[in-house]
Amino acid sequence: MRTLALVPGGISDQFLFFPTLSNLQRLYPNAHIDVITEPRSVGAYRVCRDAEKATAFDFGDRNSLADWGNLLGVMREKEYDAVISLNNSWGIGLMLWLTGIPNRIAYEGPANPFLTQTVAKQPGQYKADMFHDLLQGLDIHSPCPALSISVPRKDIEWAETEQKRLGLGSGGYILIDGRTESGDPKDSYPLNSWKLALQEILERQPGTPIVVVQEEGHSLAQELVDAGLAVKATEPTDVGKLAAMIAAANLLVSTHQAALHLAVAVETFSIGLFGTTDPKNVLPKNDKFVGLSANTGDAKNIEPQKILETLMGGRLGWPLSSGFEPLCPKVFFQGLFLSSLFFELLFLGPSGILRFGFGPSLGQAGLACPLPGCFHALKVVGELL
Repeated sequence: MRTLALVPGGISDQFLFFPTLSNLQRLYPNAHIDVITEPRSVGAYRVCRDAEKATAFDFGDRNSLADWGNLLGVMREKEYDAVISLNNSWGIGLMLWLTGIPNRIAYEGPANPFLTQTVAKQPGQYKADMFHDLLQGLDIHSPCPALSISVPRKDIEWAETEQKRLGLGSGGYILIDGRTESGDPKDSYPLNSWKLALQEILERQPGTPIVVVQEEGHSLAQELVDAGLAVKATEPTDVGKLAAMIAAANLLVSTHQAALHLAVAVETFSIGLFGTTDPKNVLPKNDKFVGLSANTGDAKNIEPQKILETLMGGRLGWPLSSGFEPLCPKVFFQGLFLSSLFFELLFLGPSGILRFGFGPSLGQAGLACPLPGCFHALKVVGELL
């Protein structure tokens, strides 16, 4: 079955649409799936194993008739059997009808006259589940699978080289991503709050390496250094490299929703700082991923102490601890998928992280538990391609 998905929106929306593509591919193993998305979001498909091709089209631009005509040609070229669209506008509905694709699916709305199946939109739920509801138009009613990604081998190798460059050794690190995808100031966390939060963590866990994600035009790492904190900076140039850095981290603290989705996919313990977005709409129900927000809808009003309380108070499945007794061990199996594995056991104590293991360090998968001896939640962090 040839299927086309229209997925306008930011890079976070693409990640949240991955489970829909994954379930479609699982149920139709011979399916050929293509995606049309915004130019800013095409890069997300670097870590998607289920889409064969991602084509860029700026749905929000003032497109000419020639632009729409070119898009129509792209959609008709492969003679798709079905099309799924997150956009249910009248204009998109008309275009889908002109393609002649026999199964045209979208949410109920202005496009209804041009669709063959419509699905009621339920915006109050986890967004990945909401997107997955569209498969009901293909008579698919199975549960939404967990978000997963496939990290290219060269991105994992880049991350290993980057960790050596930063002098991180084998003890793990905390990764900070203070960027915002929306550009809304209410989604930003102030420098002084970052400083206070990280100082509190370092006081409890002295010597823990802290790595800050940076990019051109975003200088949080340098600002923290100027403020007296010994942090290191990394600059992954695409989502594959960012995912590999997140996978190798012990903890992610982030205002960047795309980074949080990658952390969900690789099952790295995470704390998300939210302003205008309700955490329950973008994070799954899982103790490993905690979303903090303020009643004001502005991330700057999240007290730095709340971050420490989340770590120390057990809201995460693997809380930081002042001693060894209550610590939850986190076991990783690293290596090529279905190949030789690297076993390592991590303990976080008052003097830092203790790590024991043997074997080649290549990919990463693992088990984690909220209490010693109670292992669950198998995770696959990176699949080497």
